[in-house]
Amino acid sequence: MADIFRTSDDVALNVVDTGPEDAPTTVVLAHGWTSDLRVWDEVVAHLVPHVRVLRYDHRGHGRSAAAPRGSATLPRLSTDLAELIADRVPTGEVVVVGHSMGGMTMMSLAETHPDLVARLAGAMFVSTSAAEMSELTFGLPRPVVKAFMNRRPRSRSHSMTTGAVVEGLNTTAATDDPTTDLADRLPPKASRAQEVASLAFLRWLVFGSKFRLVDVRATADQLARAHKGTVGGLQRDILRNHSRVPALSAYKAVRTQVLVGEADRVTPLEHAHVIARALPDTEFVRYPGAGHMLPYERNREVAARILRLVAKADGKVPQAVV
Repeated sequence: MADIFRTSDDVALNVVDTGPEDAPTTVVLAHGWTSDLRVWDEVVAHLVPHVRVLRYDHRGHGRSAAAPRGSATLPRLSTDLAELIADRVPTGEVVVVGHSMGGMTMMSLAETHPDLVARLAGAMFVSTSAAEMSELTFGLPRPVVKAFMNRRPRSRSHSMTTGAVVEGLNTTAATDDPTTDLADRLPPKASRAQEVASLAFLRWLVFGSKFRLVDVRATADQLARAHKGTVGGLQRDILRNHSRVPALSAYKAVRTQVLVGEADRVTPLEHAHVIARALPDTEFVRYPGAGHMLPYERNREVAARILRLVAKADGKVPQAVV
């Protein structure tokens, strides 16, 4: 069931609540930058009807309203998450799963709402990072990346994904105007050749060796729907301010899992190692050949691991995902 949740600063968030309402454990899913709740579709298909699943679009993503000026930050996203859980899951066990920026939101949650982290029955960090996003090279020579990051387009005819590198690539020179970041590079209408090139680049950037074209197109569609001012503000906050390795200590008392694709170019394997070292009791899972989009590339495995956290939370073992 889809409905609207209004945050304390009056932003309307699109929310989808599925599964049994009386389930002892609720799984809350937080998506990544320029994605939306649809990225979890395949995962949710394996979770329901075993558990209740609450997923939502971050402000400025999917069908949610844009972030008011100055509120496109990870701390504000973590407050949105805390308010949503307080309103929709006031009692019962809660397992939170965050993909990419969703995982960063969970780290910020440890700073803004440590009491909520203490309440969690489980937490999963999927393809995410705790720091140093501005140092990424995506497997390319650093001078090439630096030159690309600092150049401005000559016109709006640039390919969509070349101008909107997913998950934190700063595609423009520094600016404080949230409307002049990545989305000013988006063309009003791309040619067929540009669309093919854009999809090919997106596939290379965020998917591993095995992928479905329908998933690449879904990723591109979610990116195109995102509000340019909001994602620009979040982009800058992630690059400039996201350094939360110490915050992870709040999760030491929570059952956690860290999942990463070994071919992830956006939040690489070494970033997952940093998280795992901060959480020595975590389950650290590596997927050979997989890229950044584990909710698509390894949806069955991600769902199975979520169900393991749920089983430990409510003492019951759901039917295995096969």
